[in-house]
Amino acid sequence: MQEDVERRTVAISITATKLTAKVLAKALAAAGRKIQKEHQKAQTPQGRQSVKKLMNHGVATNSIPLDGDTRLFDRVARKWNVDYAFHETGPGKYQLFFKAGQADAITACFSEYTKRVMQKERRPSILKQLQKFGEKARSRPREQERKREATRNER
Repeated sequence: MQEDVERRTVAISITATKLTAKVLAKALAAAGRKIQKEHQKAQTPQGRQSVKKLMNHGVATNSIPLDGDTRLFDRVARKWNVDYAFHETGPGKYQLFFKAGQADAITACFSEYTKRVMQKERRPSILKQLQKFGEKARSRPREQERKREATRNER
């Protein structure tokens, strides 16, 4: 028990001419921020990250090719809480890396992603619909308007 307490103690040295409550509070706040920063640094990142960080987790990784919108995949992957990384292999083509232990979650995530992509492709965009209706309007023959001649009564 004593060793555990000794191991967890933190030494803080403060140089001040007069030690007041404000100086002590600032020193403790600074120490708290430093401890918080070290704690966050030690945690493994979650969600989207770089390939290097994903490889540094120390677990086996798998990869699959992904063509298309990465933002849509980000939304779905956040829902399934998976750790993944993209590596761009070409314009619009990516290699998706993920942890091998999360293969089931990635499978479910990927099935939802493909379902959303298929629904998006079935729906025509509003711009395409507007262009189509514009073409129809231009190709329809115009009806000529009857013009009345204005007659003036001269006085």
